[in-house]
Amino acid sequence: MVEPRILSRFVYFAAVVETQSFTKAAERLGITKAVVSQQVARLEEDLGTALLVRTTRRVEPTEAGRLLHGRAAAILREAGDAVAEATRGNDRPHGTLRVLAPADYGALRIVPILAEFLRRYPECRADLRLGDRITDLLEGEIDLSIRVGWLADTSLHARRLGTFEQLLVAAPSLAARVKEPRAPEELATLPLIVNTVLPQATAWRFTGPDGEEVVVDARSLLSVDTARGVHAAVLAGLGHGILPDFMVTTDIAEKRLVRVLPNWRLPTGGIHAVFPASRLRPTRVSAFVAMLMSSMQGDLKQAG
Repeated sequence: MVEPRILSRFVYFAAVVETQSFTKAAERLGITKAVVSQQVARLEEDLGTALLVRTTRRVEPTEAGRLLHGRAAAILREAGDAVAEATRGNDRPHGTLRVLAPADYGALRIVPILAEFLRRYPECRADLRLGDRITDLLEGEIDLSIRVGWLADTSLHARRLGTFEQLLVAAPSLAARVKEPRAPEELATLPLIVNTVLPQATAWRFTGPDGEEVVVDARSLLSVDTARGVHAAVLAGLGHGILPDFMVTTDIAEKRLVRVLPNWRLPTGGIHAVFPASRLRPTRVSAFVAMLMSSMQGDLKQAG
């Protein structure tokens, strides 16, 4: 068990790391700089390692300090949430909701739901980080991560929110220049746009109407590292590309894109909410996940 005095010193250490200054940390905590410096020094003595490096302009964590801060910040947030839940009850979500989502899906789907969440729960604020980098949840920087695709780590605390289809699409202008394929094998001679972020990006696996499988070696005319880049290239008529249905449904309905080989299916992906391994899940997180699931169920009803 961690000694209480060490836990109490996390507050001073975290304030210094986050403000990059002993002086600013003291101002934040409402105490003297000497007290902050003393408590951090004692924490370093307790742990037997240097946690901070003082430069001419600021204070920065060492590698050990950076790792400790990630865990310490998570512990402090958990403690703050626990106190808030105990003193204010579990009836209304409050506090800052920290969400990580892929850039494309986040902009298209998460932002509108998050906007509704903030309107419904005015005591909440939000910190949305859009990016395709998978952040370690154990660092304690986020409440939940939205992951679109295929979960590689089965040890994660995840909840399946929904699914999406991958569709092979092209711009109508492309049909005027190249022959429309009637089978997946014919794609080998056509201009293709490949999303390099996808697993097995150049192995396009199709399942036919009778259950037959065909794997196409996609030799790309253009390789792009985001779905949004593939989308732009396909809209420009540069070639055929595979994109998630949530990104192209409107384009197909408004005839900016056409679905190619509609009788052939590509692998279905999942949409998951992934949580840190925590005993306490704030009500703001549970409420937001409930809104996500409700929104996705509504999308399914409209599609049906």
